[in-house]
Amino acid sequence: MRFGPVPIAGAEGAVLAHSLMLSGRKLPKGRVLGPDEVAALAAAGIETVVVARLDPGDVGEDTAAARLAAALVPDPGAAGLRLTEPHSGRVNLNATVPGIVEIDAARIHALNRIDQALTFATLAPFERVAPGQLVGTVKVIPYAVAGPVLEAATRVATGAIRVRPVRLRSAGLILTVAEDGAVADKLVRKGQEAVAGRLRALGMELVEAVTVPHEVGAMAAALRGLRGDMALILTAAATSDLHDTAPEAVRAAGGHVERFGMPVDPGNLLFHGTLGDRPVIGLPGCSRSPALNGADWVLERLACGIDLTSDDISAMGVGGLLKEIPIRPAPRERRPAIGE
Repeated sequence: MRFGPVPIAGAEGAVLAHSLMLSGRKLPKGRVLGPDEVAALAAAGIETVVVARLDPGDVGEDTAAARLAAALVPDPGAAGLRLTEPHSGRVNLNATVPGIVEIDAARIHALNRIDQALTFATLAPFERVAPGQLVGTVKVIPYAVAGPVLEAATRVATGAIRVRPVRLRSAGLILTVAEDGAVADKLVRKGQEAVAGRLRALGMELVEAVTVPHEVGAMAAALRGLRGDMALILTAAATSDLHDTAPEAVRAAGGHVERFGMPVDPGNLLFHGTLGDRPVIGLPGCSRSPALNGADWVLERLACGIDLTSDDISAMGVGGLLKEIPIRPAPRERRPAIGE
């Protein structure tokens, strides 16, 4: 592609590089200049105009953007994505279902390294999305791209992004209360409402919430009879060990505990495992707040049918959550006294 100023007499068939105002009417950038536009420019006394001229084998920005987007998402329906019509070298990818974004980062990095003319930007891997939400955007930077460059990009980018839809449709919740009444009814209700809200955001339903004493036997019995595709536990007392009350209750019910603790804060004191073919999540106390925490990341992946290992959780530390929350009884950082 050639770019730069040309005399008006030689501008026909070129792409206008910058918008111009002609007699109060805007001639937009990106317009292919035909005889009428050239005549209007000449009548306005404009002698030269900055244009882009495509060389043989070049592909215009909109066509290039559409082809690259089609390579990234060869089957939009199966990928849970909708591709917009190309405009100004851009195609947006919008979610059509609730779920989380699944990305082949190596393919996308390879695409973005091929040539500065082609770019693809996305949300973070495993970010939760709702229908209609922008997931990624293809942008062709210049007005055209060389054909071989586009072909190389479409080869490496094939199938690099999709929305993993929610597979589990319901969950049951066990809430515990201490014998000394340390957890008030108001706090129990707050926890239930926050959990129900998290599930609604995923298109899931809280089909049952059971409140039991904070004891292994009572919790195990409740787990065995709990309805829902997933079992959630929110305890009166924070889980402090792999063999604390709640994890022991999962084992007593016949389940398995995969991991306790995660490098995400808030959310450190989470545990997860299985009971039969159902995932079980022991929620940290911060789940009583609707604010994002580590439990969201675990809940979302399991709800979308993604296997979650201890190694997967270990990898959540870099770039993970790290923020203070107002309900924390013991803040991570001591606030200096006045005058310190």
